[in-house]
Amino acid sequence: MRSEVISFLELGRLPLEDSATAELIREVESRYKSIMRPVSDDEARALVSMFNSDGCFGLASSLMHLIETAPSWPIAECLENLANEWVAELKQRAVRSGYVL
Repeated sequence: MRSEVISFLELGRLPLEDSATAELIREVESRYKSIMRPVSDDEARALVSMFNSDGCFGLASSLMHLIETAPSWPIAECLENLANEWVAELKQRAVRSGYVL
């Protein structure tokens, strides 16, 4: 796994909009932007764990797009936690694209 992905993962789940500081959001965004596309399948598997319960000022949506660059996407094991709205949306996007999961 590349160092920039590890650095992003070290921050833990995306911060919640109602409790994140501007400084933290800037740091998350900076580390996110350092990740070059495409991500590997292993990186995509790890990045799915970063979703929280809100959109983190658009970062969750951007993270979805990044994950979808993995060469074997959609990866079924990444789409199991349907209690998380972002994982559920990733699954729906895959299904709408014609994948049978």
